[in-house]
Amino acid sequence: MQIRDEDMRKDFIRAFSTKYTYEDAFGLARDKPEKFWSEAADGITWFERWTQTLDNTDTVFPKWFVGGKLNMCYNAVDRHVENGRGDQAAVIYDSPVTGTKQVITYKEVQEQVSKLAGVLVRHGVKTGDLVVIYMPMVPQAMFTMLACARIGATHSLIFGGFASKELSPKLLVTASFGIEPGRRVEYIPLVEKALELSSHKPHKVLVYNRPSMEKVSMHPDLSLDWEEEMATARPHDCVSVPANHPLYILYTSGTTGTPKGVVRDSGGYAVMLNWTMSNVYGLAPGEVWWAASDLGWVVGHSYICYGPLLHGNTTVLYEGKPVGTPDPGAFFRVMSEHGTASVFTAPTAIRAIRQQDPQAEHGKRYPLSRLRILFVAGERCDIETLEWAKRNFGVPVLDHWWQTESGSSITASCVGLGCSLTPPAGTAGKGVPGYNVTVIDDEMQQEKPRTLGNIVVKLPLPPGAALSLWQNETLFKELYFTKFPGYYDTMDAGFADEEGFLYIMSRSDDVINVAGHRLSTGALEESILMHPAVVDCAVVGLEDSLKGHVPLALCVLRNDGHEEVGGVKKEAAA
Repeated sequence: MQIRDEDMRKDFIRAFSTKYTYEDAFGLARDKPEKFWSEAADGITWFERWTQTLDNTDTVFPKWFVGGKLNMCYNAVDRHVENGRGDQAAVIYDSPVTGTKQVITYKEVQEQVSKLAGVLVRHGVKTGDLVVIYMPMVPQAMFTMLACARIGATHSLIFGGFASKELSPKLLVTASFGIEPGRRVEYIPLVEKALELSSHKPHKVLVYNRPSMEKVSMHPDLSLDWEEEMATARPHDCVSVPANHPLYILYTSGTTGTPKGVVRDSGGYAVMLNWTMSNVYGLAPGEVWWAASDLGWVVGHSYICYGPLLHGNTTVLYEGKPVGTPDPGAFFRVMSEHGTASVFTAPTAIRAIRQQDPQAEHGKRYPLSRLRILFVAGERCDIETLEWAKRNFGVPVLDHWWQTESGSSITASCVGLGCSLTPPAGTAGKGVPGYNVTVIDDEMQQEKPRTLGNIVVKLPLPPGAALSLWQNETLFKELYFTKFPGYYDTMDAGFADEEGFLYIMSRSDDVINVAGHRLSTGALEESILMHPAVVDCAVVGLEDSLKGHVPLALCVLRNDGHEEVGGVKKEAAA
């Protein structure tokens, strides 16, 4: 699997680039954000055009596309059917844990989602209500997200039960069970236990029974059967909502270590996601895209469900793992079989494949003739993992950086804007247009190149960034905007080089002080990962009476059948 001809890739970049170079786009978004994002917003269908692109009266809570009205589901589904894409595949469902493969067209998605929206409305869900979704990686989870958006109900997709006492849903949508390698996860007992513990109970629980021998249900006064409800449902049209209407709440600990509900708007999010599919990821409508993540994470919301569908792509919904379903060749198979043009996954997944199959012998069985680029994000991608992925997937591998709060990338190599496909190793790219990123010290002075500091973004944040925290605007201000006034505090630490490439090294609170030296755990991890025996590691700081802290490294070793790798005995290293 060799990297293919560079001229072919350059031709592709020229074909799908916008009228802007990266430098032009970044400068325009920084200096004239209203002009830049007005042009981007023309890629979305509006029921009522906005009267003001940006109201920046309150820089912490900027209002984008004031007066504009739209519907996320219409933009992700209906308009493509109306424009002739009805027979194109919208979703490819690939479930090695059940042996199921299904291709679902845009027209079929529209039929399912509009009927499900009718079910929700029939049971009292209306615009502004909250629907909690607790489902595995099945198409019905995406249908539920889109059905909520269709009627203007805010959804909160949760993997692991009710996330917070602040959630008071009108309706809960769940499934009979989920599947992990080697075990089946029964959802209904978990839901029943959560309802016992929660003081905020839904009016009804809609249960999707996955194909199996038995059918499950809950108390008849509470439970609704998906199949029965859909059989008599009447389709419901898309409703018009304001641009700042909350599309979803996504609970995450991430930057702060404690659960918080990030609220995402509808208009700005639609504009940003649609723009990134071509400008960041370099995709043309109709191409196959795979974000190898979970729907319950922000990547799943942005790039399994909404982003690719907004842009008219085919999105892969994968219910499986990088290894064990059935082997370390699983990702290669999906890419080869479905003809993915670009793929987005986490470095952890690549490390898992490398750990189980260091020479990618399983992967070599699958030709990746259509794959152009592999994107990674989720945590820092060390150079060893990056280079292994380049060799074995045979395409450029681009690291980029973003957060649940941003909803899309903060830094990246913007493929559609002509950025280099071979940035310096270890970088997460440069600031995406709209994200004016800089590195400062604790006194808010800009750090010199290659000096570790606080990564911040100059306000205002672009469309699609978090609207607020659910029912807690005060905490939102305190967490992200108080320490460095005029900036969004990413709570990540890193440095920029002389050319403006950003290097994400660790969480700000993961910088450890060893004998007066501020050390990045990410830099220490990268050094350890250079050892041929190690495929993954985490460095933490242990308190030390003499040095303040000392680093402790926890390592995962290669799994290639050898008792000793690179001079390290497995028993000793483990």
